[in-house]
Amino acid sequence: SKKDFKNKIHICKKEINETKYWLQLIEKTNPEKKETIKPLKDETQELTLIFSKIAGTMSKSQVE
Repeated sequence: SKKDFKNKIHICKKEINETKYWLQLIEKTNPEKKETIKPLKDETQELTLIFSKIAGTMSKSQVE
């Protein structure tokens, strides 16, 4: 259902934010890992944009 899908997207966004937090924590405590972590942080940013766009599109379609 649309409601279930919207909920799953919300969960994805929360999980991405948690992943960002842990990557930042690892980066701060292990500066030597910065180059290893950078692609992962970039990926979380891309996923954030994707899921935010999906959520925004869903909200728009519900208003119309």
